[in-house]
Amino acid sequence: FCAVLSVCVLLLLLPQAVLSRWACVRSCPPSCSCTPEKNCSVLCDRSSMAELPKEFPCEASAINLDKNSLKFLSERAFGTLPSLKSLSLDHNNISFITPGAFKGLSNLVELRMAHNEYISYLHTRTFTGLKKLVRLDVSNCNLFNIPDRIFIEQTALKQLLCYQNNFRRIPGSIRGMENLTHVYLERNKIEAVAYNSLLGLGNLRYLNLQDNRINVIHADAFKDLVSLENFYLNDNLLSELPRLAFKGLRHLKMLNLGGNQLTNVSKLWFSDLVELEVLYLDRNQLVFIEEGTFENMTSLITLHLNSNNLTTLPLPVFQPIYFLGRLYLFKNPWECDCALEWLKEWMENYKLVRDVTCSSPSSVAGLDLGKVLNLTTNSSEIISTTENRFNSLISKLLQQELREEMGNGTESLRNGTLQEEAPLSARVQTLRGPSLTIFTSMWLVFGCFAMLDAPLSVLHT
Repeated sequence: FCAVLSVCVLLLLLPQAVLSRWACVRSCPPSCSCTPEKNCSVLCDRSSMAELPKEFPCEASAINLDKNSLKFLSERAFGTLPSLKSLSLDHNNISFITPGAFKGLSNLVELRMAHNEYISYLHTRTFTGLKKLVRLDVSNCNLFNIPDRIFIEQTALKQLLCYQNNFRRIPGSIRGMENLTHVYLERNKIEAVAYNSLLGLGNLRYLNLQDNRINVIHADAFKDLVSLENFYLNDNLLSELPRLAFKGLRHLKMLNLGGNQLTNVSKLWFSDLVELEVLYLDRNQLVFIEEGTFENMTSLITLHLNSNNLTTLPLPVFQPIYFLGRLYLFKNPWECDCALEWLKEWMENYKLVRDVTCSSPSSVAGLDLGKVLNLTTNSSEIISTTENRFNSLISKLLQQELREEMGNGTESLRNGTLQEEAPLSARVQTLRGPSLTIFTSMWLVFGCFAMLDAPLSVLHT
């Protein structure tokens, strides 16, 4: 009796934290390991489990059941675990979840069920009881839809990961979820964004719709996304956008429209994006960018225009964002003429653009833009030198003509001197007859030589 009494007294004197650690280890399920650190973590991953353990430590704050062979979750599958904050069921063979399977996990904050390829359906009451759930991951499953009222109790939900499923539309279940901040819907089969698909998501900061089949976006589809900061619409089938598609998205920092089928860029698209820092328009079919497109984007740092069909980029289109940090222009069929001379100067001054390869004219195809424009400058010098030599020869011809006409008198010499000092255009007026014919012929010949000496890029300019 005294021994038992001593143990009881000792237990009463022990700190509560020590007692919790002892209880965590004592009730650890078979094939699992329990670590008392961080309020009892139960590690049952990679244990070849086909069924759930009958019980878990009541003190468990995190349970990891990843990479097992679990197939079925019954009602109250985990019992009552008031301390549980995180539950992971990734990479199992779960095919059915009984409504109420998570009852008893009233304080669960994070639930991960990704990479369960046999989950194709979720009941409306699947997540009953999870009123404090903040993060839910059902990505890489085989879901075709989610019931509209499935999250009626999950008012605290902030992050929803549903990428790599089979959704053909944005789940209606997320409408009106005011606390949602992150939604991942990439790599599905979504075909359109309707006017009501994203209603009421006023606190959403991150939306990923990349790598779907979106070809239609309603004009008012994004009107409620007033807090959005990162938006991925790349690798879809968009050939056009509503003129005011991004109206009101004043806090947007990054917009990715790459990998679509856009041919023109309207200046109205980005008129409200005053805080945008990174814009992707790469891998489209752009041939035209409207003047004023970037005029309100005073925060823009990086612009991706590579891999399009652009042949020119007039300065008026680009000038308002002349202070860009990065500009990507490679893989476009650039026409290297004087219209791009401003770009060459910008490249030389800031060293922030490279790989701008010319496609036309054919004489400079494959050359870097900077080198072609340097050649243009050198060619001008060649033409100037040829012209000086020709003028010198014409002057000698004029002197000979004047001496023959005016004789050797003093007056004639004085007049000859005056004639010699006259401008070339005035001296040409004195030529007549055979001399004029010789002058005209020589001018044409030397003009042709000068043109032949210059590269075709100069003639094109």
